[in-house]
Amino acid sequence: MNAPTHPIITFIGGGNMASAIIGGLVRQGHPSAALQVVEPWDEQRAKLAQQFPGMSILPAASADLKPSNLVVWAVKPQTFKDAALAAGPFLGNALHLSVAAGITSESMAGWLQTQRIVRAMPNTPALVGLGMTGLMARAAVSDADRALVERVVRTTGELVWVNVESDLDAVTALSGSGPAYVFYFLEAMRDAGTRMGLAPEVAQQLAIGTFIGAATLAQRSSEPLQTLRERVTSKGGTTYAAITSMDASDVKIKFEEALFAAQRRAAELGKEFGA
Repeated sequence: MNAPTHPIITFIGGGNMASAIIGGLVRQGHPSAALQVVEPWDEQRAKLAQQFPGMSILPAASADLKPSNLVVWAVKPQTFKDAALAAGPFLGNALHLSVAAGITSESMAGWLQTQRIVRAMPNTPALVGLGMTGLMARAAVSDADRALVERVVRTTGELVWVNVESDLDAVTALSGSGPAYVFYFLEAMRDAGTRMGLAPEVAQQLAIGTFIGAATLAQRSSEPLQTLRERVTSKGGTTYAAITSMDASDVKIKFEEALFAAQRRAAELGKEFGA
């Protein structure tokens, strides 16, 4: 029986998100020899070499790259164009998966001279295998291409596909930036608990545990979020006092406005750093 073959996956950029995906692939049996990274920073190359022995790590794209089945673009939006123009000639007829915020697939298609492009918007919980990633594929992406992308992305958590590329701006606002909102509220809960007299570490443990528990309950329950909230909110009780205070300050409205600001900024990034 022939040994299973593994696609050659190239990462342009070797930062946190690339490391999360590489780690997930290796844990699921993808050999390091079938992975390669282009990472210009010496310190990060040394870190990757220590984490993933046997993986090819290059300071720049060159003819030394093996022919790739999939190229994962894990670079900042402002450097994407230069990286694409530099690496494109060495990447052959690969499928391309971008995790760069804002950069449109149309811009990528022009820089890379291919239509086989999938855009992804992951988030930082991917670092612990609990990420949430939104995906959008151009028309030229085949079912087999989608399956390969899903295989790679599922190493970091869950995923959803959207059909309209502009929806990725909303994905960015909700889940891409979303972990920061959670940390923001966790900070507020910890600080309030500390001001109430709890030790900071106790207040933080209570806050984090509450978020984990509530999110898990919402995930496992078939009931609407409103019903779950109302079950905790007895009229005249402590939760009712908190929710009433937030409603009086328009917290929900202000929070929604913040998400729309993130959505607008995601769209602006594509215009600023696109073709």
